[in-house]
Amino acid sequence: MRLPRAAAGETVVGVAIAVPEPFRTQLHDARVRFGDPEARNIVPHVTLVGPTPVADDRLAALDEHLAATAARHHPFRIRLHGTQTFRPVSPVVFVALVEGASQCAGLESALRVGSLQVATQFPYHPHVTVAHDLDDAALDAAQAAMVDYDAAFDVTGIHRFVHDGTGWCPVRRFALGAVTGAPDAPGAAHP
Repeated sequence: MRLPRAAAGETVVGVAIAVPEPFRTQLHDARVRFGDPEARNIVPHVTLVGPTPVADDRLAALDEHLAATAARHHPFRIRLHGTQTFRPVSPVVFVALVEGASQCAGLESALRVGSLQVATQFPYHPHVTVAHDLDDAALDAAQAAMVDYDAAFDVTGIHRFVHDGTGWCPVRRFALGAVTGAPDAPGAAHP
């Protein structure tokens, strides 16, 4: 996916579920090993809302929306298993969600209002990318190498990420099922 350009006074944000340790390191190291040029700039995650420019003066309102939306959704479990691909439409190999996809879809749908209500290029399909923008041989190798990958974890929050010009950084975490709907402390980068 091409990163949208931010105009003056805008920040490119994304909303995602950060994959926790030890799976974060496993998936990051695999993506590096496969030669993905963006591997070092992207934390393993399940995208809820892809890169979207948001006016800087709307970030506080966005965080309120993220907190309220997260508060209305209960924690859930994700299980990752095996690989799939978006080829030939897109040169991506990913680890599939065999549990938790419907909850991710519910979050994605609820998040897409206000600043996040933008047109999407493809229908929503939750996944964790392990190889992107590589030649077919490298994508085939990545798909074969991760075919037996299996991991499960509880999702207790979502993150607002920002693109700092080089890579994606989680800058704010919002707890799922929070009683007050208030976000966790700024800068909390743990899932």
